[in-house]
Amino acid sequence: MAQASTAPAVSDSRSAASERSNIDIFSYDEKIVRYFVYATVLWGFIGMSVGALIALQLPWPAANLGEYLSFGRLRPLHTNAVIFAFAGNAIFAAIYYSTQRLCKARMFSDWMSKFHFWGWQAIIVSAAITLPLGYTTSKEYAELEWPIDIAIAVVWIVFAINFFGTLYKRREKHLYVALWFYIATIVTVAVLHVGNSLALPASMLKSYPIYAGVQDALVQWWYGHNAVAFFLTTPFLGLMYYFMPKAAERPVFSYRLSIVHFWSLVFIYIWAGPHHLQYTALPEWAGTLGMLFSVMLWMPSWGGMINGLFTLRGAWHKLRDSVVLKMFVIGITFYGMSTFEGPLLSVKSVNALSHYTDWTIGHVHSGALGWNGFMTFGMIYWLLPRLWRTDLWSQKLANAHFWTGTIGILLYVLAMYNSGITQGLMWRAFDEAGNLMYPEFIETVVQVIPMYWVRLIGGLLYLGGVMMMMANMYMTIRSAPDDLPDPTFAAPRQPMKYGHGDGAGNGASEQTPEPAPARARTATESESVPTEAGTPGTEAETPGTEAETTGTKKAQLPGSKKADGPGSKKAELPGSKKANLPDSKTDDADADEDSTDES
Repeated sequence: MAQASTAPAVSDSRSAASERSNIDIFSYDEKIVRYFVYATVLWGFIGMSVGALIALQLPWPAANLGEYLSFGRLRPLHTNAVIFAFAGNAIFAAIYYSTQRLCKARMFSDWMSKFHFWGWQAIIVSAAITLPLGYTTSKEYAELEWPIDIAIAVVWIVFAINFFGTLYKRREKHLYVALWFYIATIVTVAVLHVGNSLALPASMLKSYPIYAGVQDALVQWWYGHNAVAFFLTTPFLGLMYYFMPKAAERPVFSYRLSIVHFWSLVFIYIWAGPHHLQYTALPEWAGTLGMLFSVMLWMPSWGGMINGLFTLRGAWHKLRDSVVLKMFVIGITFYGMSTFEGPLLSVKSVNALSHYTDWTIGHVHSGALGWNGFMTFGMIYWLLPRLWRTDLWSQKLANAHFWTGTIGILLYVLAMYNSGITQGLMWRAFDEAGNLMYPEFIETVVQVIPMYWVRLIGGLLYLGGVMMMMANMYMTIRSAPDDLPDPTFAAPRQPMKYGHGDGAGNGASEQTPEPAPARARTATESESVPTEAGTPGTEAETPGTEAETTGTKKAQLPGSKKADGPGSKKAELPGSKKANLPDSKTDDADADEDSTDES
């Protein structure tokens, strides 16, 4: 009887030892995310300040302060700064933060992460120097000369190796949908950049493209449109699919819809570039093809918008208290507006009115400032308390930023719609004899100058909101602890070859999690259903939460009955009284990611 009573203890001891041997202890690289957040805010302020200056130069030409600070030199600097410096650094912050948690693995190489950061900032600085000096290829969104183009390719390849290396060594089998959008971004941007930048150098700072004439225009707008698609759309959709469910504490509305959204968007978007060249020397069949695929984009684009907004089902009341959700909702709404307007403008009958007018400018800014800007602001406000382990300094200032920015972008866009439609109608106006009613171009310019002043006011309001965020961020970081070590986590070791094993020691071990059934893929990071956890979880726990520790908490294998994260006192249903909002004061670290010992 004595032997029988001790047998379970021996078995439990061996099981515990086996369990411990199958657990990896690791940390995430949060320092690189902080660096990219710093860069995002800094370059955003600089790029938008340049935008405000050139907005002033249009109604008040005296603001053109010499050749180096003229509209023609500063306009490409503004677009490059906002797209590649502001939005680019925001993309990298989102990818470096979410990829590590979705893969339950530190980035493949800390050295590559640092090289990527400093290399990208060096590229931005080189653009800020060369563009005002007049060194440009004159190709929109691709103005930088060939040495800088090569540097961009090198830095991007290092980034790609770092990203795919992280996917290779991940501890989570399932690739959540956000990672799909990141993969599409990394692969396609490389192809677009190399294809459009092929040139013959004439000197160290001058080159000529290998394409000519209408072929050059077609390749340029294949690149230009898809730079918007795969630099300003797909990575921000990945950001949406990761951060929106986190902020709402709800699983994504439909994982199946996200699959349809991804594949249809990736297939259709790449063909839509020719719609930028309607009524030019481009063959009509090519313009029609671009128009057709642009109209088809309505469906997947609005599918993504619906998926994002419906993630808030049952949680709309949280908008009252969460500035993060406010930012995300207005950003996704502008995404829906822009992706409705884009296909509309590609239709030839509409394009006849809008082409070469300020309507296009309004459309671009509703996407860049409305969609990209507000999604970035929401992400930053969500990251600040988690990266610096402190409360946001002022919720009131963050809300003031939201309303100031919203009013600013609405003024900007409405002014440009008014100006653009006015221009289009005046250019097309004929008298009874068939002559132009406004033959002098200056007549159109005089008519739209009041709208340029309204645009400037809107832009200054938007910039003022960014300055509020900078002040809030500065004060938040000042209150942060001096020591910010990377948090430590634990997760089961995952073999690269998934399966049930073949009886010869190959394949998955007994401790390897069984692949989750495909039917239930409605996830925040994995397979999401409202579980007993305090936030939307999974049967095997949300990636980045399973068996995480910051101390000596005992890790649990997936599939165990109690999948509560370390430090959780008792499982709570979403929306229960004790469930903390992401921005609440008690949520010093992300409850389902950076869990701390609360016991």
